[in-house]
Amino acid sequence: MLLQVPTVLNAEQVKAFRARMEAATWIDGNATSGYQSAQAKNNEQLAEDSAEAKELGDAIIDALSRNQLFFSAALPKRIFPPLFNRYRGGQQFGNHVDGAVRTHGPSGLRIRTDISATLFLAAPEEYDGGELLVEDTYGVHKVKLPAGDLVLYPATSLHQVTPVTRGARVASFFWIQSMVRDDAQRALLFDIDMAIVRLNRDTASHPALVSLTGCYHNLLRMWAEP
Repeated sequence: MLLQVPTVLNAEQVKAFRARMEAATWIDGNATSGYQSAQAKNNEQLAEDSAEAKELGDAIIDALSRNQLFFSAALPKRIFPPLFNRYRGGQQFGNHVDGAVRTHGPSGLRIRTDISATLFLAAPEEYDGGELLVEDTYGVHKVKLPAGDLVLYPATSLHQVTPVTRGARVASFFWIQSMVRDDAQRALLFDIDMAIVRLNRDTASHPALVSLTGCYHNLLRMWAEP
């Protein structure tokens, strides 16, 4: 399932993030790459143990903890501490699949990467190129979102970032280990949850809501690894 989560950060928060990042020291993006990714990756990032990465990452986790759409789609068990990257001057990240397990050096946190996430921190008009291309059974999806919006997609997906030919593409990226490992099961639970939300809004007294809500929780009970 590929999903846009709008306005994880508002305009003022994005502005504050960008100011903090511009004053920080950037390093080679391959500092956290595996062997295969390093062959395709050309960008910059904040050091994962930097004060800026920790401060801004904590702010993202805090924002996500209050975002119901994110919770419904991801059903998060663990969230990898967010990292931050920048592409400019033709930099890109060729086709790759994210590693199945990631370890955060500073904290030692290890997670299974069920879901990949990119939080855009530069507006689309600030740069040319830099589209996130995500491939699934329906083809290739081009993603270039407003600053402050997040995209979620299965970490099993083949994906890439196209060359940035003008300006700079600035983003945060991280992974989620879900309580529900299987993407198809998560997608089904998400669809049911969204149906419950709509029914509660339109016909809150309908008796079928109790049955549908029961089905949701019983499926979650069956599949979840809390």
